[in-house]
Amino acid sequence: MLLSCVRMVMFITLFSEYLKNVPVPVPSYSKSNGWEVKWIKVFSTLSIILSLAIMWSLCAIFTVTDVFPEDSPARTKNLTESLSNANWFYFPYPGQFGTPTVSLAGFVGMIAGVIAGMVESIGDYYACAKLSGAPPPPKYVLNRGILMEGVGCFLTGMCGPGIGVTSYSENIGAIGLTKVGSRRVILCSAIFMLIIGLIGKIGVIFASMPVPIIGGMYLVMFGIIAAVGIANLQFVDLTSSRNVFIIGVSLYIGLVVPMWSGPVYADPVKKATISTGVDVIDQIVAVILTSGMIIGAVIACFLDNTIPGTDDERGMTSYKQATDQAVDSALARRIYHEPLMEMLATKFPVLRKLPFVNQ
Repeated sequence: MLLSCVRMVMFITLFSEYLKNVPVPVPSYSKSNGWEVKWIKVFSTLSIILSLAIMWSLCAIFTVTDVFPEDSPARTKNLTESLSNANWFYFPYPGQFGTPTVSLAGFVGMIAGVIAGMVESIGDYYACAKLSGAPPPPKYVLNRGILMEGVGCFLTGMCGPGIGVTSYSENIGAIGLTKVGSRRVILCSAIFMLIIGLIGKIGVIFASMPVPIIGGMYLVMFGIIAAVGIANLQFVDLTSSRNVFIIGVSLYIGLVVPMWSGPVYADPVKKATISTGVDVIDQIVAVILTSGMIIGAVIACFLDNTIPGTDDERGMTSYKQATDQAVDSALARRIYHEPLMEMLATKFPVLRKLPFVNQ
């Protein structure tokens, strides 16, 4: 499993970094020029897809030739039975699993999870803008993104899966690898995924992807996201012992506490030692202790706002200067323009008071 994961990382690194500037001849056709050959940097744009195709093919070959042992997670699955049992088409609809129920414990637990997701999503929005070369998103854009995630969570709750809808950090890592940040590409990808989600047999094929391949992609993409987050510290005075203390403590506790709480909650005996006896409180505590993102963010926010420090030391001054110089108002309006909401706000100016509408 480890070797397959390492191979996946090596292929992604090879295509996205070492061969990213190597053009490949690709035939193309246009009405004006007819057939012609264009030199396109395929390895940079398709680094993930090429790595996925190669590794999946190698896993299939090694499975057929019994190079992988029977219990290896790198083996490809026999899809004959799964494909025969899967429906060709599957359409989700509200209430398909019965009437939705609401409990206080479940509600409070989900609220804690949603807050953790909001903290992660706000960081994802800034990271996505940075990797795409776009200006930092304004406050109303952040609010609009959180609003749409809430709408998505509501729809999934109505249709029965019971899983939250939030931004996916790995996709932002894919932008850093492929250098593709076009919204048209994202729109076409979303339509493609909707179609795949409705065709059950295709979903079975993708669900059979060997675990090491997924792990290899996660290693690279999470690494890119972490690097983008660390890059935001360029405005902070890293020679200050105050800042070094805050960064070190928040990072370490954010990593260690989930590693400790995971085995504790998996063991009923150990779980009982930290149980309060109140389901609502236990669920809130469980969500917080298992989320390194929210633990690190809360500790860093608390320490940064309580430990004395100047604006220059905290990076507030340099960050504001950098963003003011980098922001092109016309470009920001064009990138973050939302036609429908702008049209409604023009007809009904009172909508401008909403936090997710451009003031």
